[in-house]
Amino acid sequence: MAMMEVQGGPSLGQTCVLIVVFTVLLQSLCVAVTYVYFTNELKQMQDKYSKSGIACFLKEDDSYWDPNDEESMNSPCWQVKWQLRQLVRKMILRTSEETISTVQEKQQNISPLVRERGPQRVAAHITGTRGRSNTLSSPNSKNEKALGRKINSWESSRSGHSFLSNLHLRNGELVIHEKGFYYIYSQTYFRFQEEIKENTKNDKQMVQYIYKYTSYPDPILLMKSARNSCWSKDAEYGLYSIYQGGIFELKENDRIFVSVTNEHLIDMDHEASFFGAFLVG
Repeated sequence: MAMMEVQGGPSLGQTCVLIVVFTVLLQSLCVAVTYVYFTNELKQMQDKYSKSGIACFLKEDDSYWDPNDEESMNSPCWQVKWQLRQLVRKMILRTSEETISTVQEKQQNISPLVRERGPQRVAAHITGTRGRSNTLSSPNSKNEKALGRKINSWESSRSGHSFLSNLHLRNGELVIHEKGFYYIYSQTYFRFQEEIKENTKNDKQMVQYIYKYTSYPDPILLMKSARNSCWSKDAEYGLYSIYQGGIFELKENDRIFVSVTNEHLIDMDHEASFFGAFLVG
C-alpha cells in the first residue's frame, strides 16, 4: 500500500521543474511591470521637459497657453517667452527713440538757408547786349556748317533780367551740366530802317535757328522759324520778332546756341532779343 501511494504522487524532478517555471514566469511579470512603469515615467519627464527651458521655443503652437489661466501663467515655458517678448519690446522702443532723436538733431543742424532754398534749379535766361560789336560770329568761324550767323554776345550778368543757374555761357553757347529734358526758347528782334532806293525790291527773309553741339562734330538743328516780310517803299522802318521754343533731351556737356540770317537787322535790346533754357525733368 505504501509503495502504491508513493508511486501515485508527483516526483521530485517534476516538482523542481514546476518551481523553475513558476520562478521564470514571476520574473517575466516583474520585468514587464518594471518596463511599463519606467516607460510611463520617461514619457512624463519628456512632457515636462518639452514645456520648460529651451524646448518651449521649438514649439510653434501656443494654443494650450491661456493668459487667463493660472496654470498656464505658472508654466516655465510661458514665463520664459513672456520675458523674452518684454525684452524685445524694450529694445525696439529704445532703438526707435534713438533713431527719432538722431533725425531731429540732423534736421536742426540744417541751416534755414538750405531748407528755404530746396532743390537747386537748373535754368538760364540771357539777353541781348546794346553794343553791336562782336555780337555775331565771323563768316569763316567753326560754325560754318550751321545756317545763319551765330550770336556770340549775350548778357549773362544779373544786372538786368539775365541769370545763370547750374549752366554757364561760353562763346555764345549755353553749356549743359545735367542730363535731362530741357525747354529751350529764343526770341530775336529785327529792325529795318534805311533809305529806300527807287526800283529796288525791298523784301527781307528773317530766319532764326537753334542748334546744339554734341560729341558729333557737326551742329544739330533743333528748331527754326522764319518770317518773310516786304516793307512798303514809303516806310521809314519795320519791326518784327521771331519766337520759338520746345522741349529736347540734352546730355552733359551738350551746347546750344542761336543763329540768324540778315544779321545786320538784329536789334540786341535786352527786352527784345533773348535766349534761355531750363530743366523740366
